Amino acid sequence: MLPLPTKFFVTSGKAVSKVSDLNAFDLALLNAKIGELNLVSVSSILPIGIEQLPITDLPMGSITHCVLAEQRGGEGEMISAGIAYGFRKDGKGGYVAEGHLHGTKKALKEILEWKMEEMAMIRDMEFRKIEYKIEELSIPMDHYGAVLAAVVYML
Repeated sequence: MLPLPTKFFVTSGKAVSKVSDLNAFDLALLNAKIGELNLVSVSSILPIGIEQLPITDLPMGSITHCVLAEQRGGEGEMISAGIAYGFRKDGKGGYVAEGHLHGTKKALKEILEWKMEEMAMIRDMEFRKIEYKIEELSIPMDHYGAVLAAVVYML
């Protein structure tokens, strides 16, 4: 039997660093409460019956599956990263779309809406409701920045 997540939470973070975009990303992960985990990127299916929880502390070093959207940038840039997620009206699970860009939260939300509409259309189904988690950051001069959003799965 393959592992099937039974719970998930949604989180996001943003940060700046004077040293590097990697350091900004590391701090953004810490701000999202997932910086001490070993993240494994997965695609975007919410299994039937999965339960959403508030942000949950997991043991340091846990191998943790997630859908992760991230964007990094440099001084003077506006960056955004986010996810959209929703459950099917017929009760057969749900889906997650991730996105990132050099641009605004508003522009990214529109792109995520298009992605979710396409997912529904090609599957000939409808979503009950679509939720969004998007971070935006205007990076100050002499800094690097990072934004992220994630759906984090748990067994």
